[in-house]
Amino acid sequence: MENVFKRHEIKFMLTKEQFADIQELFDVHMHPDHFSNYLVQNMYFDTANWDSVRTSIEKPVYKEKLRLRCYGIPEKDTLMFLELKKKYKGIVYKRRIAFPMKELFENSKNLHKIIEDDASQIGRELKFYLDSHDVYERAYISYHRSAFFDGKDLRVTFDTDAYFRLHSFGYEEPNNGQTLLEPDTILMEVKTAGGIPLWFTEFLSAHKIYPTSFSKYGTGYTKYIMREFSQWISSSVA
Repeated sequence: MENVFKRHEIKFMLTKEQFADIQELFDVHMHPDHFSNYLVQNMYFDTANWDSVRTSIEKPVYKEKLRLRCYGIPEKDTLMFLELKKKYKGIVYKRRIAFPMKELFENSKNLHKIIEDDASQIGRELKFYLDSHDVYERAYISYHRSAFFDGKDLRVTFDTDAYFRLHSFGYEEPNNGQTLLEPDTILMEVKTAGGIPLWFTEFLSAHKIYPTSFSKYGTGYTKYIMREFSQWISSSVA
């Protein structure tokens, strides 16, 4: 299983009608991913001041964030992926290690203990991040994803039913939380180490589908965390 990624990621917000048109196009040019349709669950780590997500939404040249990801509803032997996602000048670098779910409970969710014996380069990068950033579980995000690839280096994913919450950090209720996407919209992410094929760019242009800047974590912060903070300030002043 691949644990190092380097690629461009371009996001688009689709209507259901545009999604249906793209599905017809993909019947000719793309293939369903090995897992095809699946649930993604993420736990994001941040500081008490939300430094990671606040830096991210400012769109700096370089940014990074730490998350714990799993696919489906995990059991004790389900693999969990601790990922350090970096973005530099528009290129995304993702580094991750995997371990079974049971290690989270055996180590009381202490990530330092889980990776302390990992001598790999990725393990060292994760240790450095944890040593230099005072982070802990701050936000949960889930969504359902369908994925396609062209047999080369182009991968396209479609996300729906995205939920965000700041409590109940378990993995048993993925649809519990606040919604992140507008009704009847689908987030498409185009991921490639090279360029987007001509047949796809021509389709996007003809259907007036344009790139957008969208972060699930950043959206959760601006829609819910900032709103709660503003309400708290207002009530304190009153």
